[in-house]
Amino acid sequence: MEPDYTAGCAFTMGQYVPVKDAHISILDMGFSRSDCTYDVVAVWDGGFFRLDDHLARFARSCECLQLHTDHTLGDIATILTECVRRSGLREAYVEMIMTRGVPQAGERDPRRITNRFHAYAIPYVWIANADQRARGLHLVVARSVERISSRAIDPTVKNFHWGDLVRGLFEAYERNADTAVLVDANGYLTEGPGFNVFAFYRGQLITPADGALHGITRQTVLDLAAQAGVTARVGRVEPDMLAQASEIFVTSTAGGVMPVTLLDGQPVGDGTPGPLTQRLSELYWQAHRAGEWVTPVDYRAPRHATP
Repeated sequence: MEPDYTAGCAFTMGQYVPVKDAHISILDMGFSRSDCTYDVVAVWDGGFFRLDDHLARFARSCECLQLHTDHTLGDIATILTECVRRSGLREAYVEMIMTRGVPQAGERDPRRITNRFHAYAIPYVWIANADQRARGLHLVVARSVERISSRAIDPTVKNFHWGDLVRGLFEAYERNADTAVLVDANGYLTEGPGFNVFAFYRGQLITPADGALHGITRQTVLDLAAQAGVTARVGRVEPDMLAQASEIFVTSTAGGVMPVTLLDGQPVGDGTPGPLTQRLSELYWQAHRAGEWVTPVDYRAPRHATP
């Protein structure tokens, strides 16, 4: 009987399986030590968005953490495509993961552990629900926790070291907000749980330079802003700059460009999603439907052997 991939398809231990049947070992150091990296690429209207950029970032992350696989980037692209094809999903959240793997009993030398590659495609994930996207997110600048130092964890390498970000989330909920952005030890803004932040401040867009992932969606916004004639830059952002911004939005593969309308309990601008935020969101989703950043998925192609 044909496996049921309607809820998603995963590739693990060299096989494609329904996502509900995908497992990793409890002994894998990706689980027990958070010794892993990952990347997420979206499929929208049947096409990957900026697939090559996500693959390149994933390769860099693996290199930085000294994680290795026999799969080439071409192989990985094929695996991701096959996960989407088998699932039949037209809008999908597609994740690739490289874990350190399962050590022999007592082994502590990461060089002696065989790394493992996993992937899956599930229905598209939004980090903000429909109501939050319509009214705008309520954001706080965290006061109780700061972003982990870039000297300890490289924020440009996607990772699961979310202890600080989760603490920020709890603070946000305690302050009746939806989410939080963290500052670094010097008081500059960094990022939030799964998103970059932008401020429209004194006539230009600015997003934090340090302590943050170089998000593909962040880069897309910078590219679209340049095309639209909007001045945008990466630089140091102080909380006061965010408080004085006429518009604020956050960006993520899981949601695109999402407005912020309340900051630390105070309205941003007039308290509604701003015109620039809305325009960039429109351009962002338009770019998902056609153009150089879209890699269509051929759902009719015959399923091929595992790479």
